[in-house]
Amino acid sequence: MSVAYTWGTEEAERRLPFPCDRYVAQAEAPYFRGITVRARPATLFRWLCQMRVAPYSYDWIDNCGRRSSRTLTPGLEHLAVGQSVMRIFTLVDFAKERHLTLRIKHGTGAGSLFGDLAITYLIVPEASERCRLLVKIVTRYPRGLTGALMRWGLPWGDLVMMRRQLLNFKALAEAMP
Repeated sequence: MSVAYTWGTEEAERRLPFPCDRYVAQAEAPYFRGITVRARPATLFRWLCQMRVAPYSYDWIDNCGRRSSRTLTPGLEHLAVGQSVMRIFTLVDFAKERHLTLRIKHGTGAGSLFGDLAITYLIVPEASERCRLLVKIVTRYPRGLTGALMRWGLPWGDLVMMRRQLLNFKALAEAMP
């Protein structure tokens, strides 16, 4: 498989169960991303909760030029299914200090562009101060020309954006005392 589909992950990690698989019927493509973070799962999870208000990727593209906060915002760790995440996703499932699962909002421009898409950010503890952050994205592309373009461009475009996001979360979590 191409790096656009498997960046930073190993085959055994790609075989793990991910909650996002339950949310897109007849998914056409899975993408995996992974990074090792030298921080406690609770610290990393707390940073993932920050996605409720910012994307933490390339802010000049994803956040209208506003910088994603470099400090934790009190209260964002209080999750509930149905909350908006990064403006284009809905929180559909979560387990504290273990995973966040998001689904693209239907009936929006993002849903029309990307099709039906779900993402799980899964934290896998490795040691007391180290964990893996694994991400799986499943999608069913839209039909027609848009779908053909997404099949070609989404794996690479997402790799660029999510790589930056994961590196940001790694740096922020590792900088916490």
